[in-house]
Amino acid sequence: MLDQRINTFIHPIMSSLANHIPRQISANIITLAGFVIGSMVIPLLWMKFYYLAIAVILVNRFFDGLDGAVARKYGTTNLGGYLDTTCDFIFYSVVIMGFALADPEKNSIAGVFLIFSFIGTGSSFLAFAAAAEKQGISSDVHGLKAFYYLGGLTEGTETILFFVIICM
Repeated sequence: MLDQRINTFIHPIMSSLANHIPRQISANIITLAGFVIGSMVIPLLWMKFYYLAIAVILVNRFFDGLDGAVARKYGTTNLGGYLDTTCDFIFYSVVIMGFALADPEKNSIAGVFLIFSFIGTGSSFLAFAAAAEKQGISSDVHGLKAFYYLGGLTEGTETILFFVIICM
């Protein structure tokens, strides 16, 4: 719901930063680096270092924005779209796993519900993208993407705000 508005502010900044990234550093390398950094959130949440976890979450999301800007600069690829989406959804679940590990007795049921929600949204997201590709449906409303998908009630911006709030 907020992504389109946020992207009008974020995309120009990320595009400017992408101009300083050497061509040898691909969007896929940035995606994987961001994913590895983001995965560090598990032990941080497990040990209840919530403010460090917020920093890792924000760095991961920065890399997610930067990989898109680099892809738009040098050209999107099917592999890049696949890698970006896969790493994003795994990262979202990794954050919830960290919270569940921090206090299994209190957080496990909520964690299971959130991961269930991510599976539902991820499945519908990808199923629509596959159907849109087959039908030749596309749009640049959300910017140039590897594949087309519909915006939703809760998108990336809301998810990250939620993660920051529950860390605090």
